Amino acid sequence: MKTGITLVCLFFLLASHAQKNQHTEYKVIDTASFQNSAHHWYDIFDDGNVVNAVPNQPKYKATELTNIADNILLYQKTNGGWPKNYDMRAILTEEQKQKLLAVKNTTNTTFDNSTTHSHVACLANVYHVTKLEKYKTACLAGIDFMLASQYENGGWPQYFPLEKNYSRDVTYNDDVMTGIMIVFMDVLNGEPQYSFIDAARREKIKAAFKNGMACIMKMQLNDGGKLTAWCQQYDEVNLQPAWARAYEMPSICNNESAGVVLFLMSINKPSPEIINSIQNAVRWFEDSKIHGIRVKTIAAEPIKYKFRFSKTDRVVVNDSLAPPIWTRYYELGTRRPIFCNRDSKVVYSLAEVDRERRDGYGWYTYAPQEVLNKYPEWQQQWATGKNVLK
Repeated sequence: MKTGITLVCLFFLLASHAQKNQHTEYKVIDTASFQNSAHHWYDIFDDGNVVNAVPNQPKYKATELTNIADNILLYQKTNGGWPKNYDMRAILTEEQKQKLLAVKNTTNTTFDNSTTHSHVACLANVYHVTKLEKYKTACLAGIDFMLASQYENGGWPQYFPLEKNYSRDVTYNDDVMTGIMIVFMDVLNGEPQYSFIDAARREKIKAAFKNGMACIMKMQLNDGGKLTAWCQQYDEVNLQPAWARAYEMPSICNNESAGVVLFLMSINKPSPEIINSIQNAVRWFEDSKIHGIRVKTIAAEPIKYKFRFSKTDRVVVNDSLAPPIWTRYYELGTRRPIFCNRDSKVVYSLAEVDRERRDGYGWYTYAPQEVLNKYPEWQQQWATGKNVLK
């Protein structure tokens, strides 16, 4: 599985000769893995950002590979990790660059919003093409950061160094666990962009991957005697489902779990334990489908909230032709769809959620459908004797 190339930094290299020097053009760099952070930089109010976007902030073209990679280096902290919620394609002003250089030693480094592991994967691809040592050095520092931040139980927190809040939890939200594990799997699978990694690091990555896999298996939720899926986050000590933000409660979380199962499905020659894990999660996704509704975004009176500006609202409407949909959260024990407000009060319909969260958070998801679509082929290859959807 070419995840390092196809999911993070796809590009094709076109080389031609101009006079006596080789001229290289880079084509089609996919920065999709950075879009979550970029969205927050442009659309979410955060006075804590070192730099904020200026009006009509220009962007590098997708072909300007080394300029984007140089941005990645600029944002990298001295501990090897990255902060979240910036746009790697933004053409920064000199003032913005100087502000970033001044806080290189600030350790607000994180995996949240698909941060750090996506930077590492992109730098590996850039080095593979350019052979510029600065990208190799930065990539190795990022890998060392990921290795250092793993708990002994195999999980990863949102932030490292650890902070005194929910970010200490072992986290699946925003692909924290799976994003790191995919990078490590690509290294172990011998993907060419990671050929520069030395044997000692490969051994550490092998141990970290094995430990991470054991942690994922251990945290699959057994609800009422049946394996289902995963929670968004787990207490880093006892590995029990935990609260994160005030509206992110312990639950069976289908959105993040879909990413976990897709990762597990990508493993070549899965063990019986992994096969059983996938089979149970697929059965859960099938059982937790919701039919006959869709979520509609409607125009609404503009309101400026503390962190964002809202011009829309969301409502659930009946639609007999709608495809299956899932809620992000299902209540442990009852398996009822649940929602929540910033007061941490659990409610049972989207209409009961305050508009600021109703319109500003992803309460419904179609992500499990991708798992169900991939299941028949996976099942025929690795679990021929048991189709849980029949």
